[in-house]
Amino acid sequence: MSRDVPADHPDRVRWNGRYAGGPAPSFTPHPLAVRALALDLPDGPVADLACGPSGGVLLAAAQGRRVEAVDVSDIALGMLGEQARLHGLDHLITRVHADLSAWRPAPRTYALIVCTLFWDAAVFSVAADAVTDGGLLGWEALTPEARRVRPGLPSQWLLAPGEPASLLPAGFTVLDQHDLAPHEGIARRQMLARRGITGGAPTR
Repeated sequence: MSRDVPADHPDRVRWNGRYAGGPAPSFTPHPLAVRALALDLPDGPVADLACGPSGGVLLAAAQGRRVEAVDVSDIALGMLGEQARLHGLDHLITRVHADLSAWRPAPRTYALIVCTLFWDAAVFSVAADAVTDGGLLGWEALTPEARRVRPGLPSQWLLAPGEPASLLPAGFTVLDQHDLAPHEGIARRQMLARRGITGGAPTR
């Protein structure tokens, strides 16, 4: 499914170039997706944002979940589609070629939304609103310490102190938020939170 990302969109060009010229993806699920999918989840689909050639998408589909894979790179989504077909999972996966700033899901739709190595506070807000009662929101993004390795990183790509948990709307419980050991010198923070069930206690 395409959301009409222009051919000259800078993020599309950048990520297409990286995936086209890089090594073949391993499709190893991200640890945050593995952790979230091992917890109790309500019925409903999963969304993986800025997914790339995501092993987490394949893992969720292998568990019988319908999955929406959203990325600005059509090359990454093509790789993911090929792998899904190899495993007989393509009927469960909807690939959405979109700039996340244009992603507009229905509220209270997803049992789980995962996003890693991407940060935009407005997208985070949209994603939080799209998590259903009892569902999970997992997020990982860079912290300002990442500038020690990549000094040119724009501030809007980096988490502020307390984020992303501090930006959660009412009704969410933070299961965990912590800074990760730097990977290749890049500092990151990870959060996992659950939306409470209206009229009852959150699912555990």
